Amino acid sequence: METIQKVLLVLTIVGAINWGLVGLFDINLVSSLFGGTTFMAKTIYTLIAIAGIVNIGILFNNLEAE
Repeated sequence: METIQKVLLVLTIVGAINWGLVGLFDINLVSSLFGGTTFMAKTIYTLIAIAGIVNIGILFNNLEAE
C-alpha cells in the first residue's frame, strides 16, 4: 500500500508542477508531450486528478490517526 501512495504522490507532484508551469510560463507540459486533447493526455489528467483525490483521503486519514 505504501508503494501505491508514493506513486499517487508523485502523480500529484507532477500535476502541481504542470500547473506551476502553466501559471508562470504558459507552458502545459502534458499537452506538449502528448498533444492537446489526445486520449493519452486526457488519461494522464484523469490519473492525476484521481491521485489528488486519493491524497486528500490519505491526508485526512493521517490527521485522524494522530
